[in-house]
Amino acid sequence: MDWTEIKIEVDSENIDRCADIASMAVPYGIYIEDYRNLEQDAWEIAHIDLIDEDLLKKDRSKGYVHIYISPEENYNEAISFLRERYESEGIPYKIDHKECKNEDWENNWKEYFKPLKVGEKLLIRPVWIDDYDADGRAVLNIEPGLAFGSGGHNTTRLCLETLEKHIKKGDRVLDCGCGSGILSIASLLLGAQSAVGVDIDALAVKTARENGITNGMTEPELTFIKGNLVDKVSGKYNVIVANIVADIIIMFSSQVGGFLEDGGVFITSGIIAPREEEVTKAFYDNGFEVAERYEDGGWLCFVCKKA
Repeated sequence: MDWTEIKIEVDSENIDRCADIASMAVPYGIYIEDYRNLEQDAWEIAHIDLIDEDLLKKDRSKGYVHIYISPEENYNEAISFLRERYESEGIPYKIDHKECKNEDWENNWKEYFKPLKVGEKLLIRPVWIDDYDADGRAVLNIEPGLAFGSGGHNTTRLCLETLEKHIKKGDRVLDCGCGSGILSIASLLLGAQSAVGVDIDALAVKTARENGITNGMTEPELTFIKGNLVDKVSGKYNVIVANIVADIIIMFSSQVGGFLEDGGVFITSGIIAPREEEVTKAFYDNGFEVAERYEDGGWLCFVCKKA
């Protein structure tokens, strides 16, 4: 039998209150569409910031709370309860409902993830999509999960495009704060001999390894390590990449010099424009010079070399 989906639309400032009341209507089956901090939330959840363009265009002044009523229960009672509570709390709202098959709400989120061309050489492909044209590009297969999208949020796109410009056949790559492993995997597809990703988040490392296996890549070609940079990593690398946030990049800039081959490059992304002066000062203070600077939508990517 089919479930019933109840969808409540409210102004964004009322999302939390709306959700609290909705959770009283059912003890299960609730999710919230809240786009106010989309980029930050995606990064914190999955260390990834490629977000579908349709999501980025969502009206951030509105939010939606969805609850699901089992076939054994009367959805009209839940709607009546919600109306009474929202009106008594003075929360403006709209309520709609429809039948919802289990497979619909398990898979509808996938509509936002489509193959993404990045630069001149890469195509990022969600693993469930079989009908696509690679157009001669190397295909990076990935299981996005709810926080990986297919539309070009700026930081990872900048980082991938910059990697494409600098990776040479046979290079060794170090990916600091590897997250899902997308930059490490892309590096191998772009011609690197090996890639090492390091992240302090155990779940990120597990996900990165799984994404590597999905692309037919395992040790020693592709290695992921749980830990911080200086404790767990050894050796020298032709390319070191960090797509994180300004504070961590500032910290890394004092550490990566010992891991960088002479003539190598340190590529950083994830930096918002207001932090530029602070970040570039850290580069110079730690013996780097900025060789290239890229900007897209207020996000910055730098290519640094040893001074």
